[in-house]
Amino acid sequence: MRNILLSFILLFAAISSAFAQELTVKSFKLAGSDLTAQTQPRKDLNDRNCALIKVGIGLQGVQFEGGIMGNVENKTGEYWVYMPQGNRQLKVKHANYAPVMVTFADYGVEKLESNRTYELIITASGGTQVAQKQRLTIRYSPSSATVLVDNKMVKGTNGVARTTLPVGQHSFVVACDGYESEEGTVKLKASAPSNIQITLTKEAMATQQSIVSQPIVAQQPVVQAPIVHSDNITIPVKDGISIDMVRVEAGTFTMGATAEMKDPFGNEKPTHRVTLTNDYYIGKYEVTQALWQTVMGNNPSKFKGDNLPVETVSWYDCQEFISKLNRITGKMFRLPTEAEWEYAARGGNKSRGYQYSGGNNVLDVAWVRDNSEKVTHAVGTKQPNELGIYDMSGNVWEWCQDWFGEYNNFSQVNPTGANSGSERVRRGGGRILHAWFCHSSCRFSYTPGTCDSDLGLRLVLSE
Repeated sequence: MRNILLSFILLFAAISSAFAQELTVKSFKLAGSDLTAQTQPRKDLNDRNCALIKVGIGLQGVQFEGGIMGNVENKTGEYWVYMPQGNRQLKVKHANYAPVMVTFADYGVEKLESNRTYELIITASGGTQVAQKQRLTIRYSPSSATVLVDNKMVKGTNGVARTTLPVGQHSFVVACDGYESEEGTVKLKASAPSNIQITLTKEAMATQQSIVSQPIVAQQPVVQAPIVHSDNITIPVKDGISIDMVRVEAGTFTMGATAEMKDPFGNEKPTHRVTLTNDYYIGKYEVTQALWQTVMGNNPSKFKGDNLPVETVSWYDCQEFISKLNRITGKMFRLPTEAEWEYAARGGNKSRGYQYSGGNNVLDVAWVRDNSEKVTHAVGTKQPNELGIYDMSGNVWEWCQDWFGEYNNFSQVNPTGANSGSERVRRGGGRILHAWFCHSSCRFSYTPGTCDSDLGLRLVLSE
């Protein structure tokens, strides 16, 4: 009897010891600059791109539960877990530790979004806490180039970008308009940091000169290298389709219902100062059906025509389109933030204070209820604004990246909208609405799954 009791005591002690070791959530957050969910997507059962959670934990044999799509990928120092949009929890398990349920709302993320990458850091008490890390330094020329490591942008200063990563193999890309991009892999060792020197070479001048001699037409055939002239660039896609972009210089402006905006809506108030610290490129035209068809292989629009703006697309559809476009072009297109959209619509630092984008007579600059016959019209057929951008008033509403939120009167720098919400911002007015919906500060919103025949998009490319 004594031996049996001793056995039970030892068994209970072993179980208690095992589960005294715990998995603990150190942090969970949206990795805003990490494009992996877009560049290496996985589809859910509704054929939409999943969200990707990169789980940092220094253990082998970790298991996950909670509506996961496909196999979990075991990377160096982390696991990649793909989950459909809308998921709210993830369970993390290991044979030697008590499991942990991660409820995303506890960390400020109400639910997962399609095409977004998240970072989850888990520590394990009594075991290895995190994977060993090492410093990677990339020195590059020209200093205006963009550096990505493992599909995540790494900010550089004076041609030097530094990041700390788990020991093991990582990918890198260094790219700059007008230069041949460089990409490759580097293996970080625990014994010493790694250094890479990248000098980009210019694209062939003969090719560039032959392109400059051609007329620039909205999303029309070009040959291979981007055209750079004045403040505009043209990015080739494929099958003779290209994208014209207009450079918008950084600056400060008053956002919202300024004096020239007649009969504004309440959600345009209060006005507030906004500073955008970085130059960017914005589409000269709304995305056309020809471009959408080239990238997506389909055309959801109600009103058909190659040079008509694509419409009947949801915010999620736009994210999928952009993800595929980026894989084709090697660029990092995205939707504009609401602040970027309004600044460009007002004419940026060349603004003349017009009510609409390009003028004070709405019929000169926009297709609206009074002149559209309630159908969409070819892009670029009305008067452009001060920067040479077309149709930022009228024709179709345009999705922005931001969650919709109320304004306050505090000055802001590079705002990105509300932290969370149920609706995404749309801007610009459309073909079936009266003029007062088309002034440059007018703002409305839709749930991101909404499709409407006067709802399209315009692209932005960070410089």
